[in-house]
Amino acid sequence: MNPLKSLLGQTAIYGLPTIVGRLLNYLLVPLYTLVLPAAEYGKVSEIYAWVAFLIVLLTFGMETAFFKFINAKEDKAEVFRNSFLTVIGFNVVFLISVLLFSQHIANAMLYSEHSVYIILLAIIVSIDATSALPMAKLRAEKKAKKFAVIHFVAIAVNIALNLIFLYGFFDKAHPEEGVLFILIANLVSSLIKPLGTYKDYIGLKLRYSSELAREMFTYALPLVIAGFAGIINETIDRAMLKHVLYNRGGLTLREAETQLGIYSACYKLAMIVTIFLQAYRYAAEPFFFAQEKEKDSKQMYAKIMNYFVAFVCLVFIMVSLNIDVFKHFIRSEEFWVGLGVVPILLMANVFYGIYLNQSIWYKLSGQTKYGAFIAIGGGLVTILINLIFIPIYGFWASAWATLIVYASQMLASYFLGQKHYPINYNLRKFALYLGLALLLFLVGFTVNLDPGFFSWNKFIFHNGLVLLYIFVVWFIEKPNSQKS
Repeated sequence: MNPLKSLLGQTAIYGLPTIVGRLLNYLLVPLYTLVLPAAEYGKVSEIYAWVAFLIVLLTFGMETAFFKFINAKEDKAEVFRNSFLTVIGFNVVFLISVLLFSQHIANAMLYSEHSVYIILLAIIVSIDATSALPMAKLRAEKKAKKFAVIHFVAIAVNIALNLIFLYGFFDKAHPEEGVLFILIANLVSSLIKPLGTYKDYIGLKLRYSSELAREMFTYALPLVIAGFAGIINETIDRAMLKHVLYNRGGLTLREAETQLGIYSACYKLAMIVTIFLQAYRYAAEPFFFAQEKEKDSKQMYAKIMNYFVAFVCLVFIMVSLNIDVFKHFIRSEEFWVGLGVVPILLMANVFYGIYLNQSIWYKLSGQTKYGAFIAIGGGLVTILINLIFIPIYGFWASAWATLIVYASQMLASYFLGQKHYPINYNLRKFALYLGLALLLFLVGFTVNLDPGFFSWNKFIFHNGLVLLYIFVVWFIEKPNSQKS
């Protein structure tokens, strides 16, 4: 079977639950922005920013290590057992620590009256982290149907409970209850994954190979550092924005939370790119490892990158040029003052996607330390820009910091990759697709056909530019596809 078709098939199989799931969860954003004030939505966003941090830390790179070692070791059960026990151990220690110091953590996060948020957060991330390995095992065993069913059931439960709680029990006179209801719904839905993979829990033997553990730790540690530093680039702006605006920006806590809510809602529009990225990564990582020994693997990686760049640039111009349509996804006009950051964040996520696609070079070559170096550098720059410029420019500083750092990481990864694991990427195509997407966006942005609520002239013109981009890509790639 054609490897490229295989990747597309696996992306559809393993990515479909993610894409549909993320899209369905996206439907909660209109609900949240309709029901919750911006300040309360800001709290939700900050809490889930910390979820992202903790999931990276508490899975300890064992998903990637599992895929790496399961293809290299004969005893696949031992690889899974070691990975799973490692994650369970980390989470037990973490959960006990949080339960003991929940009030101190709540005080530091400016939730002194809501320590229950912290307790629920800790339980949710511990469940999600420990269920990551059984779900990865399903992917490795190609049990796509079971993988998809578990995902969909968890998503359905989460959405149903959100609707029931926020429409049936939420009282706008007590907005803090909204955050609590959202966390409870998440907690119940998180339990679906361990229930769906319960055999991996009850059948787990407490045998631990110290030699294999040492190998896996050596491989995974740089990935953990890279992942943790990488998640700083993804979410630290939402974790920092409230605190910096409150402590150094001269805003009250409520005003700072409102600014965070506005930025977070607009950030959701830019995350349309990352929905595709998440689905793609589910399929791409095991696919790339499986293709590693093929003689034309590097040519395949380069070809995949061509299509990848073309697609993410298409998403960029499609959303950016139709922002007047997509903004209604955010139900309250209170949030619309931040829509200007959406194109900046979309292009940032384009760069991030290219960087993630490139990152396979250090995973395949075993030089994961370079991924850590790139991510740590990006994380430090992200924190620095946010600390310096948030008090002056507010959430605009966070958006530009994201763009600058992702572009820098993309370039750093490319040049290091060409030195240590060279892949002959078609840079002319990359420049053409990126340049054309930016040019068409600028044309659409500068030609102001109608400043009103909605203009069919503007809609037709902007989507004509989108179709022009699609035609150019099709014209360039069609001869190649015919040859292959």
